[in-house]
Amino acid sequence: MAEILVIEDEDNIAVALDFLLTRDGHSHKRMATGAGAVARIRETHPDLVLLDVMLPDVSGYQIVQDVRADPSLADVRVLMMTARGSVVERRKGLALGADGFIAKPFELSELRAEMSRLLQGPC
Repeated sequence: MAEILVIEDEDNIAVALDFLLTRDGHSHKRMATGAGAVARIRETHPDLVLLDVMLPDVSGYQIVQDVRADPSLADVRVLMMTARGSVVERRKGLALGADGFIAKPFELSELRAEMSRLLQGPC
């Protein structure tokens, strides 16, 4: 299955994601802060990054912007997650290069469907 990097500072959400990803057979790692995230993405080149917007140190918006500025990471899919799921937040995330955007709390079925869409190939 896919190689997924979870960048999420809230433990309860990370635990739920860990359960879902493990159950679905995905290989995944977690970071709890934005610091060093872009370097980690370059190093591991995951198929998908589940990226929280509100992170300690570096915001998810900055991370997605930095990832999209690196041509070698063009094939890395980024799904942004935020508790502030407003239209403005969504537009900003997508404008900066996120491939998808999901509001927390999300239904696991909604997350699974969005991940499936992104992992099927070019958006």
